[in-house]
Amino acid sequence: MPMLKLDKPLNKCRILVTNDDGINAPGLKVLEKIAKSLSKDVWVVAPEQNQSGSAHSLTLRNPLRLREVSKQRYAVDGTPTDCVLLAVNHLLKDSPPDFVLSGVNRGANMAEDVTYSGTIAAAMEGTLLGLPSIALSQAIAWKHAPRWSSAEEHGPDVVRKLLAAGWPEGVLMNVNFPDAGAKSVQGLKLTRQGQRKISSAVQEGKDPYGQPYFWVGLIRTKETPKGGTDLEAVADGFISITPIRLDLTDKATLTALKTALA
Repeated sequence: MPMLKLDKPLNKCRILVTNDDGINAPGLKVLEKIAKSLSKDVWVVAPEQNQSGSAHSLTLRNPLRLREVSKQRYAVDGTPTDCVLLAVNHLLKDSPPDFVLSGVNRGANMAEDVTYSGTIAAAMEGTLLGLPSIALSQAIAWKHAPRWSSAEEHGPDVVRKLLAAGWPEGVLMNVNFPDAGAKSVQGLKLTRQGQRKISSAVQEGKDPYGQPYFWVGLIRTKETPKGGTDLEAVADGFISITPIRLDLTDKATLTALKTALA
């Protein structure tokens, strides 16, 4: 199987940085620092507004606008997927990026989160375009401010190790940093995607004009699935690295159905 590996030294690479929390997000600044510690050729293309929960969505019914914020920093009035597409196919088409970094998300992206996350989606789009892509997220507890030092100090080494190892085409790397100060991080763990029991919470209210509105959220159980999951590793203070394959086919079921429906 073909591998996604760099064909040049890391410090000579062009890096595309994006996120789903928006161009002004603190986590994006953290990721820019991580990227600039690896190479000087860093380009940022991120959404104008927070796009959390946008998943792998494209803007198809409205035109997109690309705004230059500062040198090699751009904002797009669209989704994280839009950002990667515009960056690779338009802005940097004459000299494409060598790899994509997405994040650092404010909040973990583990278990079922990967299906909702715009951070993961940006890395998905980079992967579909044939680029090594890594999604990075910082677990948080709402009782205190995000401990960005965890990602900021350990992020460069994690990215270096992953890019040096390489991985198959059609796979992205999902990295989650624990809610801990940099010195309290226990190390790295390679993990599988966990699963939690969730239910949708719909809160109904009325706006100042008396019209009803609905606010959708998710309620997650606090249990931590064991057996090498991303949830377990991060809860134990480790950095979780989960390879995510874009091919969602359940091959065992496919084989069984071929026999059953023959």
